[in-house]
Order: sequence, then C-alpha cells, then structure tokens
Amino acid sequence: MNLVDYLRISLIDRCNFQCQYCMPEGAEIDYILQQNLLTLDELLTLLREVFIPVGFTRFRLTGGEPLLRPGVVELVKQINAFPETKDVAMTTNGFLLAGMAEDLYQAGLRRINISLDSLDPDIFDQIIGNRGRSRWQQVWAGIQAAYQVGFNPLKLNVVVIPGVNDHEVLDLAKLTIERQWHVRFIEFMPIGNNDLFADRGWISSEELRQQIREQWGLETSQVTGNGPADVFQIPGAKGTLGFISQMSECFCDRCNRMRFSADGWLRPCLLNETGQIDLKTPLRQGATFEELREQVSNLLGIKPDINFKQRDSGTTGNYARTMSQIGG
Repeated sequence: MNLVDYLRISLIDRCNFQCQYCMPEGAEIDYILQQNLLTLDELLTLLREVFIPVGFTRFRLTGGEPLLRPGVVELVKQINAFPETKDVAMTTNGFLLAGMAEDLYQAGLRRINISLDSLDPDIFDQIIGNRGRSRWQQVWAGIQAAYQVGFNPLKLNVVVIPGVNDHEVLDLAKLTIERQWHVRFIEFMPIGNNDLFADRGWISSEELRQQIREQWGLETSQVTGNGPADVFQIPGAKGTLGFISQMSECFCDRCNRMRFSADGWLRPCLLNETGQIDLKTPLRQGATFEELREQVSNLLGIKPDINFKQRDSGTTGNYARTMSQIGG
C-alpha cells in the first residue's frame, strides 16, 4: 500500500482572488468566521500530537490564500522545528509574496508553488475574477522575488482552460528553457464549478505534451516530484514541465496525501467527500490525543477504498465545498 505521509493544510478558506475554477462567479461562499477556524496553536498541537505520530512528515500550506493568514511566517518556523518534519512547502497565488518571500525563506520554507494561469495581464485578470486594478504585475513581482531569494524548486501552476488560456501553453512552457523554473500544467477539475466544467470541458495532458513535443521535442526528466505530476523536460532546458492529469489519467495508486481544512476537517481524497472527519470539535471538547490518533489511523486504513476512480468525463452529483474551501 502507498505510504501516506503528506498533509496539505489549508490555513484559511478566504482568498484575495476569485478564480473561475476555484470560486466560480456567483457561487455562494459562506466564509468561515475567524472563531470557527482552527487557531494556529490548535493546528500545531494536532501536528505534534496526532498527525506526526501517525506518520505524516511532509506538509504543504494552502488556502484559500495562505499568505492572508496572520502568523503564517511563524507557523512555517514552528512546523520546521519539529524533528520529524522532512518538508514544508506552500501553494500561493503570489499576490502578497514579493514582501514576504525573504521572511518565509528565513523561516525555513524552501519549496513554493505559485499559480500563474496566464502571461497576458488581461487574460490573467479575467481568470482571477479581478474587478479593478490589474494584479498580474504584482504576482509576477512575487515570482521574481521568490526566485531571487533562492526558492528551489520554484513551481508555477497553470490550470489550462479551453478557450481562455490554452493558446499560451507554448509561451508558458518556454519559461523553463532559460530559468530553473518548473511549470506544471493541471487539467481543469470539476470541483464546485459544474456549470463552467460542462461548458468548457478540459484538455488532456497528452494533447499539451504533443504541442510542446512538436515545437522543441520533449524528454522524460530525471527530476521527479513529491506528488502526482509526470515530469518532462524540453531538451537542454534548465527547468522542467510537469503534467497533473487527474481527469485523463487516474493516479490514485500513487496518492500519498490527505487534506486538512482550515476549520479542522480531514479529507482523504480531493475528489471524494466520503470519510472526512472533524478533528476540531473533539479537540475542543477534550478528546484525548490517543482518540484523535485512532480516528486518523482508521481513515488512513480505508483511504485506498475511498480514492475516487470514476473520472472518465466528470463527476456525479455536486460537491458540498468549492476548491477554495477544501484547500486544493
């Protein structure tokens, strides 16, 4: 059975963007009030007393937008201080990163994923649901700051949306030739956005690879990631190209992660709501750490049966939470 040792931790379900694929326009998002979020002390307690003892050693901080959470730099430092911690990473939209990259690096963060769905400021603003001043330049500044500070690998996540940014695939892939950046193309997912999904569909990773192959050639990279990406390289390029193909190519058999939401729910599979458990309520009601560890261990035991495998064309039914609330 695959070792599940990677916990994605959502620090906040709010975001300063409203990306189409994450928080669809018009979606009724009931933001969690601050008092309903786990406090950072509670989160650190659960990490120390529950998650690490059952085998989690790799952690990724997500959101919403994790840089909106007060105390995030200190949290990185504290998680890094656990002797069992092997890796701390973050996924961010980069908007607040320029002013925080140095502090995060000093706190021990080394790996960062930044969402960059377009190199065209107008398309970028369309995707993120911007209503005013363009935000592309500030995100680009955050990427540059992270690069200069020394984040390695620095990964750029691109969700490919047909008819919106799919014509930029080659331009985005080209970023890896001269820089040690890692561009990851992610197939669009039907999480809380069924209407948009039905309208647009998705483009398979193999189609994207073929475009790149015809332009420059493409070879399997010697660099492998911690997760589900299949990694390739343009011959001679300094960086790599990753393809996350959750719609066209099931990778449940190598899934090594669970997701922990900002309000304390542990979810074993991104695409399946079965089996998720609330840890915040019993923690606040005085449950013992042994009881909580037992709950998490039981969930780890049934995870292989929960993993979602019917991905031929979409999903059945509606998801109760959008991607921003899950901490995708």
